[in-house]
Amino acid sequence: MSQSFARRDALILALALAAIVAVTAAFRVGLHLTNPTTAALSYLLIVLVTAAASTLWAAIAASCVADLCLNYFFMPPFGTFTIADPQNWAALFAFLAVSVIASNLSAAVRDREREATARHDELARLFDLSRDILLTTDSRDAIPQLALFISRRFDLAFAAICLPRGSDWDVFDAGTLSVTLDPTQLSEAFRAADRALEFDARARTYAGHRTARVDGRTVHVVPLRLGTKPVGLLAAAGRAIEPGALDAIAGVSAIAIERTQFLEERKSAEIARRNEELKSALLASLAHDLRTPLTAIRVAASNLQASWLADSERRDQSDVILVEVERLHRLFQNVLDMARIDAGAVAAERQWVHPSEIFEAAREQVEQTIRDRPIEVVSESDLLVRVDPRLTAAALAHVLENAAQYTSGGSAIEVRLTAASDGLTMTVRDHGPGIGAGDLPHLFDRFYRGAGAARRVAGTGMGLAIARGMLIAEQGRIWAENCAGGGAQFSIVVPAESRPTASAEQTA
Repeated sequence: MSQSFARRDALILALALAAIVAVTAAFRVGLHLTNPTTAALSYLLIVLVTAAASTLWAAIAASCVADLCLNYFFMPPFGTFTIADPQNWAALFAFLAVSVIASNLSAAVRDREREATARHDELARLFDLSRDILLTTDSRDAIPQLALFISRRFDLAFAAICLPRGSDWDVFDAGTLSVTLDPTQLSEAFRAADRALEFDARARTYAGHRTARVDGRTVHVVPLRLGTKPVGLLAAAGRAIEPGALDAIAGVSAIAIERTQFLEERKSAEIARRNEELKSALLASLAHDLRTPLTAIRVAASNLQASWLADSERRDQSDVILVEVERLHRLFQNVLDMARIDAGAVAAERQWVHPSEIFEAAREQVEQTIRDRPIEVVSESDLLVRVDPRLTAAALAHVLENAAQYTSGGSAIEVRLTAASDGLTMTVRDHGPGIGAGDLPHLFDRFYRGAGAARRVAGTGMGLAIARGMLIAEQGRIWAENCAGGGAQFSIVVPAESRPTASAEQTA
């Protein structure tokens, strides 16, 4: 940047000298004027324009050249630097003094303008940095992003947020430069910042600023303070920044660090609260759903001991026990599946299968629930797909069970299986009352049951959440929607390879 300014000043000086030569030639050759007052005023105008457009050194250089031209061409004896009249000495010195003073004033005004522009620029950068911080919501990457924001917004080749961690330091850096900071120097700077807090009104900075030479580069180290307490250090290198601006950046960074800690604490508190709610909901659901099958099993078992029961009645009681045992098995299997999903222990093992095999496996899992329902199955292709049959069938089973539980007895359930080049699509449609508008956004949340469902249907609200978790393990997805003719439709899409049946058998 300084080289470009130097080239610009040299160009302006060259133009000023050319203007002085042009004015001199116009007065002496073109107009044959020898009035020193006219020439001095013309030269002074050129010097003032030079001072307004350039720096002080260029204006002084133009003043000296103009003073020499005034002496040589317009003060007798002409054509020499000799001054015959002592009054001309006073005129020359007055011209030079006025030129230098005017140049100095103009340069001072320009410096103030540049300083004001620089401060406005720094203020705009600080505003942008603050906005970046407010838009950051992920507390895990907040500190590395903060260093990146500082480096980008302030055009720094190196910026680092240094946070103490016991006797060591966590350094989060960004920028084009690779600088290795000395932990010993960081510790010394941090201890110095922990002393009495003083403010330098002239430099507009607080005590604790330091500079270090690292790999031949000057690195500025500024304390990060929350109030009067230092919480870390800001290191910056590259573009020159005023100490006051560095202090402002450090203050905003300290607030960002505190905000990150608050976000992390709030997230932890929210996770703890949700875990407590989930535990309470699980216990309540288990207590409710265990009571009914256990009571039914106990009553049926007592009836089986009666000697007066006929064989058909004993079979009915045995069926009751089997149904309730199957319900208990499904309940505990749901709890185990939910725990595996939460632990991230669900992994896909893909195999070549036909969509109809997935449906048969799903129907077998919920046979007791859907045995009284007519199932209409439509398979629209004869392709094999490479999916995890266990996860896919389990997800479909939960959807079938949900359709059977939330529709009236005897209503049909329609299942459509479609295998295409991009994967497997399965839809399950029922002819029930549909899904309430308030229930749709939360349908796949754990332990969520629709309005009034707890009074009509037994269940824990885990089935659809488990289905979604199992499909996520296969990069699949599931969604629900209401149908125009009544009822609800659940759609499952699992990305997968597909092949014709004969081709797949040959490959196997």
